[in-house]
Amino acid sequence: MKKIIIYIILLYLPSSIVFSKNDLYEKIDTFGEVLENIKKEYVDEVNQTDIMDSAINGVLQSLDPYSAYMSPELFKEMQTDTKGEFGGLGIEIGMEAGVVKVISPIDDTPASRAGIKAGDYIVKIGQEQVQGKSLLEAVKLMRGPVGTSIDLTVRRKNVKKPLEFKIMRKIIEVQSVSSRVLGKKKNLGYIRLKSFNENSDKQFLKAVKKFEKKPKIKGYVLDLRNNPGGLLTQAINITDFFLEDGEIVSTKGRKISETRKFFARSGDEVKGKPIVVLINNGSASASEIFAGALKDHKRAIILGESSYGKGSVQSIIPLRNGGGMRLTISKYYLPSGKSISEVGVTPDILVEETGENFIINSSSDNQLNYAIKLFNS
Repeated sequence: MKKIIIYIILLYLPSSIVFSKNDLYEKIDTFGEVLENIKKEYVDEVNQTDIMDSAINGVLQSLDPYSAYMSPELFKEMQTDTKGEFGGLGIEIGMEAGVVKVISPIDDTPASRAGIKAGDYIVKIGQEQVQGKSLLEAVKLMRGPVGTSIDLTVRRKNVKKPLEFKIMRKIIEVQSVSSRVLGKKKNLGYIRLKSFNENSDKQFLKAVKKFEKKPKIKGYVLDLRNNPGGLLTQAINITDFFLEDGEIVSTKGRKISETRKFFARSGDEVKGKPIVVLINNGSASASEIFAGALKDHKRAIILGESSYGKGSVQSIIPLRNGGGMRLTISKYYLPSGKSISEVGVTPDILVEETGENFIINSSSDNQLNYAIKLFNS
């Protein structure tokens, strides 16, 4: 048992933690002692394999909210096709202080229609308490056969009582780009980008070129609210549509291969027309790269609320036991050199959503209405 414990601790111990040999072996002995006491004294009989899985996952989750361990069973289940459709509720989630936090509900999905909001904390899934579970275990609980329902208990900022939602699981089809003409004079191009998937840049450019054929279009509102991110390459490509030159984003990691800079190529697809970018607490990762780069280059006005603050890159690493681990391998940095992690992008103009009936891209959308007024002022 002691050899197994030593192997696990040495394999997963954060490199930033430095112990003397004596300190390290003392902690290994303590860990072994804890396991022995659990085995002998704990009120219920426990599966030691499950305990070891929890210990490994605890080490990874102590690093950041996005690193996690997947047992062979969970790893196999998590390898679903993410290119087109997937079953579920339609929310992007993360971990914060041991609780599942909603990064963003995806537009026109069961979760968004039920009223789940960015920043909500999911404290109970069905009859299962979330506290103490890993992010991937929570995802597994929320998934299920299409057409079945699940109860979520949620804590929301500034709401005293927990909120309860019954949500029907469905096949989630994400159409990442939608567009329409805005303004009384029909002179504003509105493009809503819901995610950065593998075809987003083509869809986005198609919408831009369609607007550019209209001589009345004098500016653009680009809506990234509740966009949880996606592919880095897509964030770079779409940002490049609006910049003539300069850095878009850089990544920095311990390995040289993870330390890179990405630059814009010559050519602004909208020929310098003014841009307002809408963001909120549900705008994360690739959305923050896009908004942050345009802000740093003073190419757009950023309006809304501060973004989520997910500025890191995760890699899925298969393990010899058939399981896997998701590990943060680098962080994003904006052209200014600032990190997005845990900070996010601050809007140039703070406009918080107002009203109980607030719906993105509707008559009750005070943030969008403010953006339209900027062009007419």
